[in-house]
Amino acid sequence: MEFETKKKAKNTGLLESEELHNYILETSVYPREAEPLKELRKATESHPRCYMAGAPLAGQLIAFLLKTEKVKKTIEVGVFTGYSLLLTALSIPSDGKITAIDVDREAYEIGLPFIQKAGVEDKINFIESDAKLALDTLLQNPENEGSFDFAFVDADKTGYLNYHERLMILIKVGGVIAYDNTLWGGTVAMPESEVPDFMKEYRKAVIELNKFLAADPRIEIAHLPLGDGITFCRRVC
Repeated sequence: MEFETKKKAKNTGLLESEELHNYILETSVYPREAEPLKELRKATESHPRCYMAGAPLAGQLIAFLLKTEKVKKTIEVGVFTGYSLLLTALSIPSDGKITAIDVDREAYEIGLPFIQKAGVEDKINFIESDAKLALDTLLQNPENEGSFDFAFVDADKTGYLNYHERLMILIKVGGVIAYDNTLWGGTVAMPESEVPDFMKEYRKAVIELNKFLAADPRIEIAHLPLGDGITFCRRVC
């Protein structure tokens, strides 16, 4: 039994634990988290849908990527209170621009004072709209094709495949699309009979997305167990 446990750990890396996750947060993430982000994260904790907020651990990786790739023009599909939006605004240069799309401006207004306090509101164009409609509107202007460096998607999971096709036109070759919640609470690896009913619809959509992205020859992918799962897709053609 001991040998089998060690073998399993070796094959899967360090097994996930709450203690290890908290260690990374307290040691490497929170000490480097910008003060406006920290304040927004804490303000969001009391929201009844706080579980929708971006994961700081994944956020640190996204910020690292944005700076490494010198990203300047981004799209965010799904904003909520704006943790990932603020993180992006703080990570791109002063002349960078973000097109932020969400149907719920009320949630965005919670994060807006923190965005303003950080002095990055001028980088953001918030569009209150259905995401598919907003992306189609962007596509009506040929100048938008291939003009975006990065996209972050954290919205209605049943729409991800539709968003993907539109983003593959808007994102430049070499640009990156990041999809959040691609493990959907771990349910993607559960027998369907064990999945809570309220998670089944999105579980199905996420499984379909994961299979599609894995087979899409237009992209390279990295599927990581950060937060609720995040998949990075680099457009290669």
